[in-house]
Order: sequence, then C-alpha cells, then structure tokens
Amino acid sequence: MKKTLFALAGSVFLITGCSNMDTTQQRTLSGGAIGATAGAVGAAIFHSNPIWGAVGGAAVGAASGYVYDMYEKDKQAEYNKGYQAGKSGSKPSTSNTNSSSGSK
Repeated sequence: MKKTLFALAGSVFLITGCSNMDTTQQRTLSGGAIGATAGAVGAAIFHSNPIWGAVGGAAVGAASGYVYDMYEKDKQAEYNKGYQAGKSGSKPSTSNTNSSSGSK
C-alpha cells in the first residue's frame, strides 16, 4: 500500500512540475525520457550496462526532442506567414528560393 501511495504521489509531483514549461522544454524533456527508457531497455536486451544505455539514449532523445520542437515552430511560422499573406490578399514570399535555379 505504501509503495502504491508513494508511486502515485511521485507521479502527481512529476506531472505538476512540468506544467509551467514551454513547448521547447516539454519536448526536450519528453525526448530525453523516451530516449533514456529506450536506451536502458536496448542495453539490457543486448546484455550491456543499462545505465550507459539510458545516458546515451537520454542525450540522443533530448537532442531529437529539441530539433523536433524547432521544426514544429518553423512549420507554424511558415503557416502564419501564408495565412497573413492570404488574409491581406498579397502573395507570400518564400524564404527557400534559389535565384540560380532558373524559371519554374
């Protein structure tokens, strides 16, 4: 009973501790947690040290979560730019144009 209560209290603490984070922090932390879990499980399956698997997985997962957040923010910024251009009736400028590519 005490273990269940302790686990429940720990879960509530972790959930409320993450409520004031912005999306970058949440995605980086989530990536790190998922990576740590996958690294530890993978290391245990291949009879290696799960601690080092968790450390490596956490690093890769946190970096992946951060990169994913930057991708999502860029995608949202492009959408907003197109939305505003459509709302004003002008043609949106593209940031990925290459002047040496010739006519399209």
